[in-house]
Amino acid sequence: MQKLLLLGAEAIAQGAIDGGMSGVYAYPGTPSTEITEYVQHYELAKERNIHSKWSANEKTAMEAGLGMSYAGKRAMVCMKHVGLNVAADAFINSAITGTNGGLVVTVADDPSMHSSQNEQDSRYYGKFAQIPILEPSCQQEAYDMAYVGFQLSERFRVPILLRITTRLAHSRAAVERKPLLDQNKISLPSNPHQFVLLPHFARVQYKGLLNSFSGFIEDSETSPFNRFTQGSDKSLGIIAFGLAYNYLMENFQDKPFNFPLLKIGQYPMPRTKVEKLLAECDSVLVLEDGYPIIEELLKGYTGKVNIKGRLDGTLPRDGELNPNLVAQALGFEQKKNENLLDDAELKEIIKARPPAMCTGCGHIDAYNALNQALSKYSAGRVFSDIGCYTLGALPPFNAINSCVDMGASITMAKGAADAGLIPAVAVIGDSTFAHSGMTGLIDAVNEKSPITILISDNFTTGMTGGQDSAALGKIEHICEGIGVHPDHIRVFVPSKKNHDEMVRIIEEELAYEGVSVIIPRRQCIQTTRNVELNKRITELNLR
Repeated sequence: MQKLLLLGAEAIAQGAIDGGMSGVYAYPGTPSTEITEYVQHYELAKERNIHSKWSANEKTAMEAGLGMSYAGKRAMVCMKHVGLNVAADAFINSAITGTNGGLVVTVADDPSMHSSQNEQDSRYYGKFAQIPILEPSCQQEAYDMAYVGFQLSERFRVPILLRITTRLAHSRAAVERKPLLDQNKISLPSNPHQFVLLPHFARVQYKGLLNSFSGFIEDSETSPFNRFTQGSDKSLGIIAFGLAYNYLMENFQDKPFNFPLLKIGQYPMPRTKVEKLLAECDSVLVLEDGYPIIEELLKGYTGKVNIKGRLDGTLPRDGELNPNLVAQALGFEQKKNENLLDDAELKEIIKARPPAMCTGCGHIDAYNALNQALSKYSAGRVFSDIGCYTLGALPPFNAINSCVDMGASITMAKGAADAGLIPAVAVIGDSTFAHSGMTGLIDAVNEKSPITILISDNFTTGMTGGQDSAALGKIEHICEGIGVHPDHIRVFVPSKKNHDEMVRIIEEELAYEGVSVIIPRRQCIQTTRNVELNKRITELNLR
């Protein structure tokens, strides 16, 4: 079969396409974005008419994917780990409705928070939903798991969680393709009440999910992604999950591996294999890239074996794993390369450079105007959101005071105004506003909250690479439809030449005792060569 050099994220996309996928639903979020982008740009996906448009947020993506599954076709839903928080309602309940066509929910975790607010471990969600979880150790397994994940979902009639981490998503390796499968034909559920979660039906569905769990375990026992290897040195057994297996093996390229090893890529854990390892070994080292979820389970599972990992300090409690940390956990002597500097030496000669907004970015001019307009008020009253504009928290702007989660800016500003901090300001981007800002605006309008909202419209989802914004050409209409008075929906072009006008408009709306929306509107400079976007901007008369 054909071999391709792919990122882990791309391998998942290719595996899903080859596995008969009919649609991928996602909201862009690093490190998951490249999965959907690969499908969007892949000619075979276009030929097969695979749906790949961006969704407004992760919840709508999850629900649309479930709808495609209802119709009998295979769907993948993609998001980053914090996106699963947004999709959680539909995700958890999808385990109870079950599936019709195969449904794989791919979630990219970000240990060490390279581009995220936290480093939560999505395996907890899979455990909470009580569904099978797949976790690849390499790009080939990422491809294979996406390919067979649909079949696994259809066999057990439940969604499958496919969990990856940043290093796997953004590193390349050769991947061998499998035969291209046909897409499913439309076929509705045989049980007309399967997707109707009224309590009477949901109780039956939930019992069915619980009864299926023994089958999940049995399948895990025989899964090719779970492998037990005997070892002669029983003083230590090792359980390695997903990418942590590679970190382990990198330490044994020039030395024999003599420890009993259980490599796990499919959950729930294969109990027979786990019990065998625990019975044979004096102590067990647990290597998992993320939270110590399995280590914690094992500590309650047996009192006979010393369990080592993140909880006892053998490995750091936070951050992603790497080969050096695994080497330290194994007690290997760290050999210093005289030609390389250590972290302390590097910090002495290299000054850290935090991320910054692009030169010429419209957010810069908007923040300069906002700072001047707020200079007559006390500090600490600007609530921001997730996007490029979050960098306004850093010097030289120091313009924002919060960044919690998608859509929180408007609702936090409302809460602060409720507490008496008036005026309160929210800064949110066009894509984030469509994602989860509109509902907060409804609350503010309903209560006539004295807040000023800046919806910084750059026509794209800029922070993750310039994907489509669901709000393109719609912001004023949305705000007016929600109930913002048209006189207090103001638009300007953020630029140096318009500075005085921008300050005046912001000052006027700060003084208004009600909900006002200001829209600084200028195209993201990173998308100026996007021919399709430029065409749409012109058609919508947004210049």
